[in-house]
Amino acid sequence: MACHFLIYTHPHLRLLPDPPLTLQPSSSSAASYCRQNLPTLNFHYKRGCNFYTGRKSVVCSMATENKVISGDRMLVFVPPHPLIKHWVSVLRNEQTPCPVFKNAMAELGRLLLYEASRDWLPTITGEIQSPMGIASVEFVDPREPVAIVPILRAGLALAEHATSILPATKTYHLGLSRNEETLQPSVYLNKLPDKFPEGSRVIVVDPMLATGGTIVAAIDLIKERGVDNSQIKVVCAVAAPPALTKLSEKFPRLHVYAGILDPTVNEKGFIIPGLGDAGDRSFGT
Repeated sequence: MACHFLIYTHPHLRLLPDPPLTLQPSSSSAASYCRQNLPTLNFHYKRGCNFYTGRKSVVCSMATENKVISGDRMLVFVPPHPLIKHWVSVLRNEQTPCPVFKNAMAELGRLLLYEASRDWLPTITGEIQSPMGIASVEFVDPREPVAIVPILRAGLALAEHATSILPATKTYHLGLSRNEETLQPSVYLNKLPDKFPEGSRVIVVDPMLATGGTIVAAIDLIKERGVDNSQIKVVCAVAAPPALTKLSEKFPRLHVYAGILDPTVNEKGFIIPGLGDAGDRSFGT
């Protein structure tokens, strides 16, 4: 099955349905990531339009304008904000103590949730009386709360500021543990509803997208409850090629927001260079 995903690092993207593909030239960093960090996908770099294709039909690019063509591809967003880079750097440091690590994870989550909710929240318009006169206003519609699904336990730290960023949310905890030998996930806590309301918007929060087993299992559970791929967004601190490939193969039109992309995963399923075990470092256990 072909896998399709795009990598974008522009901070102000707008998605348009199905016009011809007309992207401005990609940056060398996007090219470098595709060539160096996804070698198993056999990329070909084409200078004219700056896109990358391979035997699995993966397409990667960095957008430099506000017209982004998604089609049925999964999109991976890596916002280039300096604060995101700062907090990722704090998380990387093996000397960062537990309380500082957890705070850095929460601050990174705040920024990524802000980016993930851009142009996605339902709004209502009207008029209110300000101290100086009548003003036209626009509010986030509280009747349609965004569902936040943190993957326990490390997802709790990354999702800590969700309720302060988003005016209307509901939080559904989902606990999955990974077998350290088989790397397969198992569910130990499921607080998802039997059925999500029609049109629900769901943000899945999981700091580390490494092998992809946990995040795929989580999205499968959400889709079983009536949510379409296009209504799901994933927020993570670090993502690696194995997880992105699995997601793109199974969930077209999914959007992933990452603090950074790393090149590989080791035999134990840890992202390299990564930032270690996000749960252990967040909670000290």
